[in-house]
Amino acid sequence: MSGGDGEVAFFDNVGLRYGTGKEILTDVSFSLWPGSFYFLTGASGAGKTSLLKLLYLAQRPSRGIIRMFGSDVITMPRSRLPGFRRRLGVVFQDFRLVDHLSAFDNVALPLRIAGVDESELVQPVSDMLDWVGLAHRAEARPETLSGGEKQRAAIARAVIGRPDMLLADEPTGNVDPDMALKLMRLFESLNRLGTTVIVATHDVHLLQNVRSSMIMRLDKGRLADPTGALRYPPRRHAGDETHR
Repeated sequence: MSGGDGEVAFFDNVGLRYGTGKEILTDVSFSLWPGSFYFLTGASGAGKTSLLKLLYLAQRPSRGIIRMFGSDVITMPRSRLPGFRRRLGVVFQDFRLVDHLSAFDNVALPLRIAGVDESELVQPVSDMLDWVGLAHRAEARPETLSGGEKQRAAIARAVIGRPDMLLADEPTGNVDPDMALKLMRLFESLNRLGTTVIVATHDVHLLQNVRSSMIMRLDKGRLADPTGALRYPPRRHAGDETHR
């Protein structure tokens, strides 16, 4: 594997263990290319959440090489990590909304952290809330939102800043099938704008809804790549719509 600078993420023989226990992830190698859509699948306990933690830089591996956006994140000074994390959008299983903020302010948070002027964030945040069906709940605080509404607010917050890579951990686990399909269409729309999307899911039905997607399958901490597309992903060219 070469780990070219054009890749969004590059893993080479990565292993992860917590403390002195057995490895959670073993010899994981893949490349993620800009503008691609991936489903991360596997049984409960296969290591999906642990792999996502490595991708959103919440965890460092026990061994191996990880490059993100062309830089070695293992040797990178911790002072540089916040800048890298701003290029990522993350949807957590437990939502992680800020309890004392309204739905509007939760979604606006990434823009405020990025220094966007208040006068310039009202419209995009309002549009995003409308897109996920929460325009009427803009002033509601998380404690008054249903599980599905919290999920949608978390997704809106993750995508509002047009991240280079979106990582979603079971993003449709708390919504009905119709809303799940709508959220996948939202992810597809973001993907068409150039964002690399990785969705971890148990729902095999979702895999059929994104024709352009590739599948990353974890089995007891090892990554299956039968086609080789993860190690040597197809290059995306501007104007190339053959994969859509």
